[in-house]
Amino acid sequence: MSQPTDSNDTPIGRFDRYTRRHGRVLALGLTAALVLLRWIACGRIDLLPEETYYWNYAQHLDIGYLDHPPMVAWLIRFGTDLFGSTEFGVRAGALLCGIVTGAFVYRLTRNLFGERSALIALVLSQALPFHFMAGMLMTPDAPLTAAWAATLYFLERALIAGRPRAWWAVGFSLGLGLLSKYTIGMLGVAAALYMLIDADARRWLRRWEPYAAALVCVAVFSPVIIWNARHDWASFAFQTSRRLAEQPRFSLQRLVAAAIVLLTPAGILAMTGTILRRRPPFMVSVLDRRTARAWRLLQLAVLVPLTVFAVFSLRHEVKLDWMGAPWVAALPLIACSIDRARSSGATFWRGLAHAWPPTLAALVLLYGIGFYYLALGIPGVGYSAQNELLPVGWRDFGTQIDGIAADLRAHGAKELLVVGMDRYAIASEVAFYSKDQTRGVAETSSGHLFGGMGLMYERWFPPSALAGRDLLLVGWDVDSLDARVLSSRVDRLGPVVEGTLLHDGRLVRHYFHRAAFGYRPAVTK
Repeated sequence: MSQPTDSNDTPIGRFDRYTRRHGRVLALGLTAALVLLRWIACGRIDLLPEETYYWNYAQHLDIGYLDHPPMVAWLIRFGTDLFGSTEFGVRAGALLCGIVTGAFVYRLTRNLFGERSALIALVLSQALPFHFMAGMLMTPDAPLTAAWAATLYFLERALIAGRPRAWWAVGFSLGLGLLSKYTIGMLGVAAALYMLIDADARRWLRRWEPYAAALVCVAVFSPVIIWNARHDWASFAFQTSRRLAEQPRFSLQRLVAAAIVLLTPAGILAMTGTILRRRPPFMVSVLDRRTARAWRLLQLAVLVPLTVFAVFSLRHEVKLDWMGAPWVAALPLIACSIDRARSSGATFWRGLAHAWPPTLAALVLLYGIGFYYLALGIPGVGYSAQNELLPVGWRDFGTQIDGIAADLRAHGAKELLVVGMDRYAIASEVAFYSKDQTRGVAETSSGHLFGGMGLMYERWFPPSALAGRDLLLVGWDVDSLDARVLSSRVDRLGPVVEGTLLHDGRLVRHYFHRAAFGYRPAVTK
């Protein structure tokens, strides 16, 4: 029985014939276009609250922080030293990490499945929603994803290709990943499990190289260990016991929804069709043993973190980005399934391969429209009032708060401190978008002064050191400035004043502020 061909004269058939002839040019061109789109947008769009919070990390440069390791701060400091304390300077490290991720995904896939699959994987590493945004937004996920891709590449070189020297790079890249986000430790667990179940890989358990790699990893990660030892293991506790102690909440549906958003429906179908099988589905002849071993390694690299997060989600809240970096291991398999679907007789795989061109075209169009909307706005389309979730209006917000603070200082406010009545969003954005960023960093704090959570602001601005200061309190709703809550901590309160936040003349939302004079920290026993 003859195999199906792509000789039909349908648009899909013509596209397939074109990609076979010009696939390399098409893949590299699309990759370059996606990188260029991010490059242009990252300097035109306001920073998200998370990004300005990590920028404040970089202004308090250290070897560790309460809620994350220091790599994000180091990269921001590097970028802003080179390009200035601007949106582009903050995000330069993320742009670099996106390129590094693509390079390692390409090399890993080429080693395992050949050049055509590698080019497809390269495009996916830049186009899929999580990877596209991780290559632009300066959060811990940017260096984590790059380190995850690098560690996978060197694990393949060590465990599949059998190269002993690759273990040194495994340890180094895994250590860099731990300096970015602790979750990459699950990739180490997946590698150890693979060595237990794979007969060829098991021999490494009797050699010194994997153990040397572990020592290299610990050495690279040691700054975080030292910081935690000096601060009562606060960061490790924050990411473990604190999360486990949170109010029980079933959120498996959020994990599933996050996967659909981050990978697209086509990506989810391709991933489940490859990962959740006993053997690779895209082999059309005798199963190649080396390919089967590589597939098992990638399978474990996805399933170990996915299982951990799925179990966690049964009683705890999960976040959208948690499974982002682990999907790196699925990209080579998805790419190979797309490439080899042409010669497959399976209707499912051929149909799924045909779904990718419109999926990628829709994603590029969506990114372009989204960036235009955030930078310039679309007539007749407003902005969400929850601008904590959008990079919109923060420049205007910083300018307005600067003016209000200057007016209070001119009327005699003593050592005025701007206080955002939330965890970090208001304080971080005001500090970054202040006309004088140095002053903004030194004189902007968070709602922990009145009993809320302030994360690193609690350490940068301990309440006991602020007694007697005058405050400008800024909140999103009137209740956050309620005199019944605030009066016990200050000598005197000014009136609540409503402000309007705009973006290019369009209403974003309203906010509220009031002056508070003579701050009194809570009495601690």
